[in-house]
Amino acid sequence: MPRFLEDFEIGETWVSRPYEMTQEEIISYALQNDPQPMHTDPEKAAAGRFGTVIASGWQIAALSMRLFIEGGGHGDTPVVGLGIDELRWRKPVRPGDVLKVTREVISTERSKSRPEFGVIRSRVTVANQNGEAVMTLVSLGQVPARAAK
Repeated sequence: MPRFLEDFEIGETWVSRPYEMTQEEIISYALQNDPQPMHTDPEKAAAGRFGTVIASGWQIAALSMRLFIEGGGHGDTPVVGLGIDELRWRKPVRPGDVLKVTREVISTERSKSRPEFGVIRSRVTVANQNGEAVMTLVSLGQVPARAAK
């Protein structure tokens, strides 16, 4: 069932399933999208600052979206991404880390220029198995709004 802007409540929270990162997927993603040795070469990474291969931050950002959509996200409501604010990579993600994504609605606003739509701002936190935030951001998504009265 589609949800409209008016159906979203500030403080509404959604949590993903746990997702374990593997060295193979970290390397595969990085070879295609962020080919730095800390992401692609276990030997060079072992001698480097982190002591192991770590995931690209962009991989974690993409994964947060994937888990949100796979888990039902906003249901049948089409959400058009408008941007990201305050993106921070807080801790490295290593092979074997188990991640969960939490999204919390922090604001809703009807568009002044296109009142048939509204903007939902959500705080997104990706945390590891120890509950430590590895990435945070604020996402802006456009959703349909009911007709103004």
